[in-house]
Amino acid sequence: MRELSTTIDIEAPPETVWSVLTDFERYPEWNPFMRVVGRPNEGAHLVVDLTPPGKREFRFRPTVTRVERPRELRWLGHLFVPGLYDGDHRFTLESVDDGRTRLTHAESFGGVLTGIVNRFVGSATEAGFHEMNAALKARAESLAEMERVAAREESSGDELAA
Repeated sequence: MRELSTTIDIEAPPETVWSVLTDFERYPEWNPFMRVVGRPNEGAHLVVDLTPPGKREFRFRPTVTRVERPRELRWLGHLFVPGLYDGDHRFTLESVDDGRTRLTHAESFGGVLTGIVNRFVGSATEAGFHEMNAALKARAESLAEMERVAAREESSGDELAA
């Protein structure tokens, strides 16, 4: 079993990060690494296209195994059949001080081909995780800032009306 884990702190609350992370239809607008078709519901089957930096796109069809809003999204995918090359992909959101979120984006790999496959795509996959994390951070922080501005405008409008 091989574990790949990346972490990034995001200046946005978990609910905002979750809304970006689970809005698969909008991934093409911001996500350089991954495209997802399907819904983030336990038991749902997804179609995921990954494009690791410097590598060709590949497709797999995982099953969503855990959805705990706004804390964890997890899916399990296989290369052809279970046990050959399996990936347990997960996103964990942790609330940290001052309305920030710590995102852990990780995957555990197993199966008889793990060593061989990871030798060819492991470092590119890790780079893709980092690219996606940075893009998710930018998107969520932009939305959080728009929400803060709207709240301030609403608040100052209330004061003017009083």
